[in-house]
Amino acid sequence: MKFKTDENLPGEIALLLRQVGHDALALAEQSMLGSTDSTIAAVYRAEGRAIVTLDVDFADIRSYPPKEYSGIVVLRLSRQDKP
Repeated sequence: MKFKTDENLPGEIALLLRQVGHDALALAEQSMLGSTDSTIAAVYRAEGRAIVTLDVDFADIRSYPPKEYSGIVVLRLSRQDKP
């Protein structure tokens, strides 16, 4: 599966996904840090990648209809530190 991890996640997440056989990139690998959500979403859609993020804005199906994307994974973690 093709993933792209958002800038609010550690870059190691993309590395972990690659290690288990997925095609994964971190947003930072494309020099897109600080881009607007709409710009980021357009890139995800064009690349056919599922977004992995902590940003709950991507959970708004009115702004980001699931049928228009390869996948949107919004993580709600009890802890957001690396360990």
